[in-house]
Amino acid sequence: MARGIHRLTQLQVRRAKKRRWLCDGGGLYLQQGRMMGLGPLALVDLAQARELALAARRQLYAGIDPLQSRASVRAAAAKTITFDDAVGRYLEAHQAAWRNPKHRQQWSNTLATYASPVIGKLSVDAIDTGLVMRVLEPIWTTKPETASRLRGRIESVLAWATVRGYRTGDNPARWKNHLDHLLPSKGKVREVQHHAALPYTELPAFMAKLR
Repeated sequence: MARGIHRLTQLQVRRAKKRRWLCDGGGLYLQQGRMMGLGPLALVDLAQARELALAARRQLYAGIDPLQSRASVRAAAAKTITFDDAVGRYLEAHQAAWRNPKHRQQWSNTLATYASPVIGKLSVDAIDTGLVMRVLEPIWTTKPETASRLRGRIESVLAWATVRGYRTGDNPARWKNHLDHLLPSKGKVREVQHHAALPYTELPAFMAKLR
């Protein structure tokens, strides 16, 4: 009577050839060699599976391990975070130190208004000096106080991202020996002073005088 479990011997295991499945019974199998899945049938049809398989064979032909390559890509993706996500994580990490909720709201609003439309959806490791300048330049001379705070907040978020391993290299939003060579200091910029709004009842007389 054939055994239901413990079918294999140590000699069979040692002599097993590659790319074979050996059953020891009870759901235990010895797999010789590695296998690479191409995805579930619900997401990958036969034509796509053939294309993926061909791409994997080409990698092997070029001396690249497709399994290791895929693992590297996934590891890199796991270390990617957008600027907006980094802002959220930074605020969570520091909210205990900010007793005033208004301060957190100001932080969030400033970045959401001026930084997010430009760099919010970008990975933090893709943000460079040029992108930081695109955020700051439009308001640097018209709203110097806001722009200065915005620069400091971008610098803090990117510094957090660097420490957490999401980016490397110098901080593109730093001021000293960097942006100070590209932008005038806040003290040298005069904020625009707008005239008071004209009451609408005085508008007809003003327009007549203007003409």
